[in-house]
Amino acid sequence: MTKNSQGRRGRPANEALGQTIVDAARELFLELGFQATTLDQVARRAKISKLSIYRHFENKEALFGAAIAAGCQLLFAPQALHEDDDGSVEDQLMAVGSLLLRTLLRPDVRSVEAMVMADKTNQTSLSKLHFEAGPAHVIGQIEALLRQLHAKALLNVPDPHQSARLFAALFKGSDLVMIARFDQARAENDKEIESYCRSAVAMFIAGHGGGDHVAGF
Repeated sequence: MTKNSQGRRGRPANEALGQTIVDAARELFLELGFQATTLDQVARRAKISKLSIYRHFENKEALFGAAIAAGCQLLFAPQALHEDDDGSVEDQLMAVGSLLLRTLLRPDVRSVEAMVMADKTNQTSLSKLHFEAGPAHVIGQIEALLRQLHAKALLNVPDPHQSARLFAALFKGSDLVMIARFDQARAENDKEIESYCRSAVAMFIAGHGGGDHVAGF
C-alpha cells in the first residue's frame, strides 16, 4: 500500500521525506485519532505540500499502515531478535519476550490500540491495517527465530507459525499490560517484567521439548 520505494508515477521516492511524513502522521493519529486527522494537517505538520504525501502514499489508510509499520519496526527490530544467536535458548527467548512485553507496555503503543478500538466508523479497516503492520510483523519475526532454533535441534517446533502465535500470546496476555492502564510504574518494574518473562519462557520451552526431538530427525 505504501510507496516507500517508488513514487506513484514511477519516480524513486525520497525516503527521508517519506519518513518525515510518517512521523508527522503518527503524531497526529495519536493526538486526534484517525478520523479527525486529515492529510492537510499532516502536510502542515511535516511542512510539505499535500501533493508530496500523495507521491509517497496512496491515501490516509496507507499512511496509517505505514505509520504503524514504522513504529513496530523501530521498537521490534529484526536485528534485536538475533543479537543473542550464540546464547542459550532461554537467553534468546528471554530477549525476544522482554522486548515484546516492554513494547506492549509503552504508552504510545497502547494509545494506538485504544485509538483503533475507539474509532467505531473505521474500526474494521483500521484493525486490519494495525494487525498486518504490527502483530503480524512481530509474529513473523518470532517465527523466523523459532525456525532457526528448530533447525539447530534446540527446540522442537514442527509448526513455527503456530508456536510464534502462542509465544506472542503469552506476552500480549500478561496481566502487566492491563496493570499499565492504572499503574504504569508497577507494570514497568524491571523485577516484575523479568519474573513474568522468565516464567513464560520456561513454560514455552517445556511445551516444545527442548532438544528431545534430535533423535527423531
